[in-house]
Amino acid sequence: MKKILLFAIGVAGLAIASTNSYSVKLLSPAMLGTIALEPGEYRVEVIDQKAVIRNGRFHGEAPVKVESGDTKYGTTVVRFNTADGKMHIQEIHVGGTKTKLVFEE
Repeated sequence: MKKILLFAIGVAGLAIASTNSYSVKLLSPAMLGTIALEPGEYRVEVIDQKAVIRNGRFHGEAPVKVESGDTKYGTTVVRFNTADGKMHIQEIHVGGTKTKLVFEE
């Protein structure tokens, strides 16, 4: 019984460790896939190949590809693509890391 409990705790720990979470601040309204985002602070969690974005009670999901850049990014930067008169999030470069989150539409 103890072995099963320890195994379950170990698996839960690995699941938590595999989740990456990042803070992003948007200064203008933007779209993430089909999700409309207002300016503000957001928490982006990457789970498998899905980004879960949260701001208080707001919760949305979008497919994401995690890539590694050549050098560390000095600050967190959000790159946009303008289409249909709206700004669409294309990439998020995570400050202090080589991590780049790429969103495809």
